[in-house]
Amino acid sequence: MGTAGKDRKIDYIEFNVADIARSKAFYGSAFGWTFTDYGPEYCEFQDGRLSGGFTTLAPVNAAGGPLVILFADDLEDALTRVETAGGRIARPIFPFPGGRRFHFADPDGYELAVWSDR
Repeated sequence: MGTAGKDRKIDYIEFNVADIARSKAFYGSAFGWTFTDYGPEYCEFQDGRLSGGFTTLAPVNAAGGPLVILFADDLEDALTRVETAGGRIARPIFPFPGGRRFHFADPDGYELAVWSDR
């Protein structure tokens, strides 16, 4: 695959989590992510576009940091999937320049957002 075109681009996102199995269950159910396990303390996820990881090697620190934003063709369906998978809606669907979005907290308390164009 190589590294052409990756210079100065976001390449990977890593979440420190309390329970890898719980994180896999949540993101797999809510967003259809797939996973590759690399031992009991690390798991890589693939969302079909970007890869990242879940690790228990560092403590959970859900406060602060950049906001990770996912895209959904059907925002209402994405919200329902997040709730069904056990996420907590932090900000219900609201308009913003360019579309609509909502924010949610995952099982470890990380706040993420999902957006869709108008």
